[in-house]
Amino acid sequence: MKIYLIRHGMTAGNREKRYVGCHTDEDLCEEGIAQIQSNEYPRVDRLYVSPLKRCITTAELIYPHMPMVTNVKLEEMDFGDFEYKNYHELNGNAAYQAWIDSGGTLPFPQGESRPCFLQRCSQGMYESVDRYRELFIGGVKIGCVVHGGTIMALLSTFYGGEYFDYQVKNGRGYCCMLSLQNGRIYFTELRKL
Repeated sequence: MKIYLIRHGMTAGNREKRYVGCHTDEDLCEEGIAQIQSNEYPRVDRLYVSPLKRCITTAELIYPHMPMVTNVKLEEMDFGDFEYKNYHELNGNAAYQAWIDSGGTLPFPQGESRPCFLQRCSQGMYESVDRYRELFIGGVKIGCVVHGGTIMALLSTFYGGEYFDYQVKNGRGYCCMLSLQNGRIYFTELRKL
């Protein structure tokens, strides 16, 4: 079964290189709408979406009139004290410097740790798979309109590699094959969209 992981279109916060996490529910900016409308996306049979506006709007632009299933576990990471701030605003902040020095492995102050985020996103994918398990027979194409962090979490968990290996620009994503073996999800045949 093919799965398409698509990052939402650009928001004002993305344009300003802010940490736009699960507590900021901003919609796409005009540039983000134009970006999505100018790209071509594959046809899908089922659609899973983060419930944040930027993902819902992106999904509606790409797949108008298609029913979507939302799941809060597919939302972006909780950036805690860094939420909606950018490098310039955080420069000189000791907690931010410690996080940078750790290679992004420390938990965000008052936010989520990477292991918790990976687990949450994985649970969201398992819930999505379980909801339509009977459809996973015979070439069903699944679309997931989610966040950059969610894509990094899912690919590093189910495909392998490092978390930051899978950074993706707004409106872009990955295609891979999803398989279930002994109740476990695996991604194979990864390629960029």
